[in-house]
Amino acid sequence: MTADEPTILATSGGIRAGRRVRWEFNSLTEYAIELAGVDGRAPRVCGIGTAVGDDSAWIAAFYAACGVRGLDASHLALFPMPNVDDITELLLGQDVIWATGGSVAGLLAMWDLHGVGAALRQAWEAGVVLTGVSAGSICWHTGGTTDSFGPDLRPVTNGLGFVPFSNGVHYDSEEQRRPKFQAMIADATLPAGYATDDGAGLLYRGTRFVEAVAERDGAGAYYVERSSDATAVETRLDIRRLR
Repeated sequence: MTADEPTILATSGGIRAGRRVRWEFNSLTEYAIELAGVDGRAPRVCGIGTAVGDDSAWIAAFYAACGVRGLDASHLALFPMPNVDDITELLLGQDVIWATGGSVAGLLAMWDLHGVGAALRQAWEAGVVLTGVSAGSICWHTGGTTDSFGPDLRPVTNGLGFVPFSNGVHYDSEEQRRPKFQAMIADATLPAGYATDDGAGLLYRGTRFVEAVAERDGAGAYYVERSSDATAVETRLDIRRLR
């Protein structure tokens, strides 16, 4: 089973500290798995750790988290070479693809080099649910704010663009995130877009925003657009608390 239409859950969350492993999946990732509609078998989840350079510790933690949850796990690695002969075949065989945080600029560069974006588009169009956190959220959009280049946030504008919006992450927990995202939309560096506090996520069906969801109390989501006088207008969205 896959989702009945192209589905993305873009988040600033989805994992928590584990009891017996380094980290476990939290409610946002559980919701992404639910969206895939799997019944009668373990959901197939592919982890992509490009944003952390396919760090071996991250890969081990991903498999441990999947083991705790009872998922059928696989991963895509690009360093030092792709770990599979056919990236598209791997991704099309999944129910959920989960991309971790890290360097979104590095992630997009490596994906472009290896044709991963085109493979992900095929998977998305086939109903494989795309999800992830931070860099693994911005990547599905046209762009957003990033610390990929250093501690002062800069724009990234070459996102995959599966949805026609920009994306702001960690909106409430990193002091530059809100003002920089608003400023980049106000000066048209970025198009209008959606932002999430830590613990919040954005559900898209096709290219349509459907709802904002949260795995912790108080987490918010926002729509930011450019006004006629070239300022940013922020609207707080209704948000559904996941359990």
